[in-house]
Amino acid sequence: MAYRDENGSFTSRRQLIKVPRLGKTAFVQCAGFLRLKDGKNHLDNTPVHPESYELAENILIKLGFTPDALKNQQKAVQEKAQNTDAAKLAAELNAGEPTVRDILAALAKPGRDPREDLPAPLTRKNIVKLSELTPGTVVKGTVHNVIDFGVFVDIGIKTNGLIHRSELSYKPFRHPLDIVSVGDIIDVVILSVDENRGRISLSLKQVPQK
Repeated sequence: MAYRDENGSFTSRRQLIKVPRLGKTAFVQCAGFLRLKDGKNHLDNTPVHPESYELAENILIKLGFTPDALKNQQKAVQEKAQNTDAAKLAAELNAGEPTVRDILAALAKPGRDPREDLPAPLTRKNIVKLSELTPGTVVKGTVHNVIDFGVFVDIGIKTNGLIHRSELSYKPFRHPLDIVSVGDIIDVVILSVDENRGRISLSLKQVPQK
């Protein structure tokens, strides 16, 4: 938020690298989830990760388009991507078929959030708001975001909980990504709930071992 307030709205996913404390590792992990509808590169509004942009542009060329077509000829791109043989195209581009298939799927549905394919959080059905959370309770949640200082977890209510990096593991690690990844479904212990500030503190390392 501070970076955006100081520098204005993002116009490129690459600008994430300039955000203080985000780092290259976190950039690789989260860049694909940022959507920039009016970004300089129209691939920034698709699930395609920046590391695959060169391949995605080559695929567009093979389909008869340029990246600008993602905005100006979106329907035509979608139809072409949906009806393209991924295996054949991968062979022509000397690229991995799974990657080509993923890119074609992204071009067919450019605004799709890849988290839509993840399972919904498996939470306690009787918990619907902050006031009903009890410290010490173990709940299931889905890892929503991983950053240098911790992990945000969707436990099925409006507010995501935070696992501070000190509560991730008793064993030493370099980055929270060494412990969890976006989309992981994990058990967490509720440490505290601050209703006034809308904050939920969670722990992964304190979950009782089965």
